[in-house]
Amino acid sequence: MSIQYAILGLLSWKPASGYELKKIIEDSPTMYWSGNNNQIYKALVQLLNEGLVANQIQHQESSPSKKIYSITNEGRSRLKEWIVSEPEIPEFKNAFLVQLAWADQLSNEELHDLLLRYESMINTQLLYQQEKIKRGIASPKRNARELFIWDKISENLLSFYQNELAWVQGMREELNKRNSE
Repeated sequence: MSIQYAILGLLSWKPASGYELKKIIEDSPTMYWSGNNNQIYKALVQLLNEGLVANQIQHQESSPSKKIYSITNEGRSRLKEWIVSEPEIPEFKNAFLVQLAWADQLSNEELHDLLLRYESMINTQLLYQQEKIKRGIASPKRNARELFIWDKISENLLSFYQNELAWVQGMREELNKRNSE
């Protein structure tokens, strides 16, 4: 996913400063981009140069002025073109599986410990994401359909962690049976 499309999508919801965009992306459980501020501002400059966003200076009395970005009609058209384009196949990258591929070199105890630690990490991540969702994701919620879509996106994220947790627990159980035979 290009950060430009995430920015256009967020600006289609409401105007925002670069800092506000960074916070929304950072706090979102489903926007996996994890760049730095420079990448956001670089993308905003590019979008501005292409006429996809506009900005205005908002003066503040007790703080420095800030640029507030908003999406243009051309930006909305480009966003819609991207939304209806061919979906990307999800990338599957799980470094733990590469680690696990060579785990036959471990003793039963070491493998058990490795799987327990992974299970604990996945469980923690699941609880963390559930808490983030419970606290409320920064999402538009402009209508029931949009709310439904965002809820289903969160459900997809949680199902990944739930499935991974069930998988590692099942693997540990099967290994325990094999080791006791």
